[in-house]
Amino acid sequence: MPIIDKPADLLTQLQGIEAIQHISPDALQWLIDKSDYHIYPKGEHIFEPDMMVDHMQIIVQGEYLIELTRDGKRKEMGIYGRGNITGVLPFSRMKIARAYGIALEDTYVLELHRDYFVEMVNVSYDLVQALVTVMSTRIRDFSQLRFQDEKLMALGKLSAGLAHELNNPASAMVRSSEELYKRVHATPEKFKDVITMRVTSEQTDRVNEILFSKIKNVQGVEMGLLEKEDARDDLLDWLEDHDIKDADTFAETFVDFGLTVEELDQVNDIVTGQSIGPIMAWIESTLNLERLVSEIRESAGRISELIKAIKSYSHMDRAATMENLNIHEGLKSTLIMLKHKIKGKNIQLVKDLDPDLPMVCAHAGELNQIWTNLIDNALDAMDYGGTLTIKTTRERESVCVYITDTGSGIPEEDQSRIFDPFFTTKPMGEGTGMGLDIVKKIIERHQGDIRIMESRPGKTTFRICFFQPVHSSN
Repeated sequence: MPIIDKPADLLTQLQGIEAIQHISPDALQWLIDKSDYHIYPKGEHIFEPDMMVDHMQIIVQGEYLIELTRDGKRKEMGIYGRGNITGVLPFSRMKIARAYGIALEDTYVLELHRDYFVEMVNVSYDLVQALVTVMSTRIRDFSQLRFQDEKLMALGKLSAGLAHELNNPASAMVRSSEELYKRVHATPEKFKDVITMRVTSEQTDRVNEILFSKIKNVQGVEMGLLEKEDARDDLLDWLEDHDIKDADTFAETFVDFGLTVEELDQVNDIVTGQSIGPIMAWIESTLNLERLVSEIRESAGRISELIKAIKSYSHMDRAATMENLNIHEGLKSTLIMLKHKIKGKNIQLVKDLDPDLPMVCAHAGELNQIWTNLIDNALDAMDYGGTLTIKTTRERESVCVYITDTGSGIPEEDQSRIFDPFFTTKPMGEGTGMGLDIVKKIIERHQGDIRIMESRPGKTTFRICFFQPVHSSN
């Protein structure tokens, strides 16, 4: 942006800015003399990602919007106006911008190059101290904002996964209940055929023996595609030879339950060929109703398991206090929360869990936040068809968890920085850089340690250990 002339009342304007209003006029005049004055027209970028930051910027007039990129989309982080101090500040290690700063109106900015910071210490220590206070406040506010953003991103991922996981059994229940409704409402017509069957009690018992021997196959009989097609064709031929209505539908049901042509012959022999059509319809209806009820029960059970896992994961029924925990419970519920992602990438899950692992004293919800971040990162690092290994073990007086993935690995030059706030190895917009920083802080609060044991293409292992006294799980 071109440099413009400074207004005559610039000192008065600076004295009206809360952060530096107590600074002496001489120090503020030095600041004015050493700075350049710029105007950023409406819509122009004051700063943008990857731009070198060499100036402290004081917004004298106007306002601008800060935006961050998330998953390829811009997200508004706030609007800042007159009196805001941004850019690089004394003692700051900031070198490049991470966000967009867009002028919402013509914005006038006083800019001081970082080369004058050393001189500033000699001119006015009060000014330096005021600017360091601004930096500390900015870091605190930005950290809280990013921390909330990180939690919202994690919640969004889990919500999407849960919606997907719940949708499958819910849809299956709807389909099965609708089919069950149709079949139940068709029963009166079939009942006429049933009550006109001329079969004895003994014959009924013998047919029931064959029928109920097949009900146990409600989950379906395992057979190859060609084998199944051959069996279906044989059943269809038999049914058509005996003039059975709906032979196609009956053959599909019978083959699923493993009913054979030989068993149909046995039924036919038992009733000596009488009422074979109604008997076949009764057998097919009974098997199909059994299957539909089983599907509904299984789907309802799956939903119940997911709700139980959600409750376990969030620990809604527990107080937010330290308690003795079996960390396997949290690991298992976290894996259920992320199951959609594991299935979506066809990840092989290997669990090597020590059955005699002692309990640890911890906050259950915070431990789950650790597992969520680390496992989700491991899944992100792997291509389709990778392997995720979770191992737990006791090492002397510590409880340790190893999480290993077969992803691309972390570059050696980045391994010492991955726990730093805002540092991320993910592409721009795909990570906040807060996940592992949060993980490290939580583990340290629990008297633990996290480290990378190994990281290379094809294998990365994180080790988490809790060094506190452990308690028997028995």
